[in-house]
Amino acid sequence: MKELTEGEALNKAAGYCTLCERCRYEVSTKLKACGVEHSVQERILQRLESEGFIDESRYCKAFVNDKLRFNHWGRLKIVAAMRQKHLQQSDINNAIAQIDEEQYIDILRNLIQTKSKELKNNDHATKQKIIRFVASRGFEPSLIFDQLDYNSDF
Repeated sequence: MKELTEGEALNKAAGYCTLCERCRYEVSTKLKACGVEHSVQERILQRLESEGFIDESRYCKAFVNDKLRFNHWGRLKIVAAMRQKHLQQSDINNAIAQIDEEQYIDILRNLIQTKSKELKNNDHATKQKIIRFVASRGFEPSLIFDQLDYNSDF
């Protein structure tokens, strides 16, 4: 495999960033996979950040929005995924704080209703399955129990 020059690696990384929002960790991983040495990676990452291709605060907001709206993840799972990407805790906290609480509860209610219709039973074992399901999606236990109590079927 041909080794990339710094200019080629920069162009490749910039193109990678234009496809969708990327964080520093994702771009670094991509550059490492292309065989770019660490010192060159750092220069490329700094340039991409200075030119606005990489903005971790913007990335966190987009990540939270996408995972909530499209994947129906809860806060706990979103935060865990962002920590795996080595994002700053302050950026994570700011992005999580912007979640609309009403929309968040609606997503949780919809997940509970969908799962309860799928299971078609109202016994204790069914309730436990629903709790495990929405907990695996990253929703907080206190909210889960509040919504199960709110739902008159249980």
